[in-house]
Amino acid sequence: MKIEWKTCVKITLSLFALYLAITYWKAVSGFIGMVFGAATPLFIGAAAAYVVNLLMGFYERKFFSKAKNPKLLKIKRPLCMIIAFITLVAVISLIFWLVLPQFVSAIMLVVDYIPKAVDWIVEQLEKLEYVPQDIIDMLVSIDWNSQIEKIAKAVTSGVGSVMGVVISAVSTVLGGIVTAFLSLIFAVYILLDKEKLGKQADKLAKKYLKQNWYEKLCYVFVTLDDCFRKYIVGQCTEAVILGGLCTVGMWILGLPYATMIGALVAFTALIPVAGAFIGGGIGAFMILMVNPIQALIFVVFLVVLQQLEGNIIYPKVVGSSMGLPAIWVLAAVTVGGGVFGIFGMLIGVPLAAAAYRIIRNDVNGKTEEEIKKALAE
Repeated sequence: MKIEWKTCVKITLSLFALYLAITYWKAVSGFIGMVFGAATPLFIGAAAAYVVNLLMGFYERKFFSKAKNPKLLKIKRPLCMIIAFITLVAVISLIFWLVLPQFVSAIMLVVDYIPKAVDWIVEQLEKLEYVPQDIIDMLVSIDWNSQIEKIAKAVTSGVGSVMGVVISAVSTVLGGIVTAFLSLIFAVYILLDKEKLGKQADKLAKKYLKQNWYEKLCYVFVTLDDCFRKYIVGQCTEAVILGGLCTVGMWILGLPYATMIGALVAFTALIPVAGAFIGGGIGAFMILMVNPIQALIFVVFLVVLQQLEGNIIYPKVVGSSMGLPAIWVLAAVTVGGGVFGIFGMLIGVPLAAAAYRIIRNDVNGKTEEEIKKALAE
């Protein structure tokens, strides 16, 4: 077998680069982290553009599908993009408007309830007559209201100097504002020129990849897009239905914080499997501070609603479109949440669904058919 000198040079350079990366890994990892940190607005903008594009595409199909006027077609994209952004901002603002006021009042109720709860615990301990008297005297002597105020001051002021905390907070806020602004600019540019960017990426892939690799790459991206699109649309629709039913049911049962808990359940329901229970757990704790019996009624109601949602609503709205068995949905949520937190829970299911579909088609020998179908689309 004849080996060309160009191949030897490539192998030598690759081994040398690998040696440098291993030897100076700390510097290399720091440089990679710096690059990814600088590119954060681009990543956030691309993710935001993908979500907004779902709404923008819907408005374009709904209101401009039959438009033929050149002037109307020229403003179609920017107009639908603005409406899509306004829709998202309106939805987020509505959630905060429904949740924050009642959430703050519930927190204040918890703060006021703590001293009373401690007094009740002390009374119960005195009745038991098994707890040493000095411990009971210590609990009674503590001014819990002043302790709560100290904790609140410590949280707001921090452990360092006030000026240091203020500077750190201001720099963090300004950094977040700059990142959000740059992300918005990237998202707008991506949405306005998505067809052009798609063609450029396609040309680059065709130029520098072999035909076989190019086809497989297209197949993977089409599968990912299909899974994420179905997941986002299905989960949002299901979350709205679940949150609406929760709010109406709580109104009928006369339970407190109906709008707040309904909005919270709808928001957390975006996380598969455990999302609604997370929101329900917070809601049950809030109601518990008002009335333990009503908290128990709410828990029973939420369990019944979850059964209704899981057996009737979810199959009708989302169905088996994701094509992912329940065990792998739970595994994706668990692993994704353990690695990336809430963000990992949100993206774990569509990523797992895409991987499951690709592996299943490969095992069943349908990869070539799926690749041709993806290229046709």
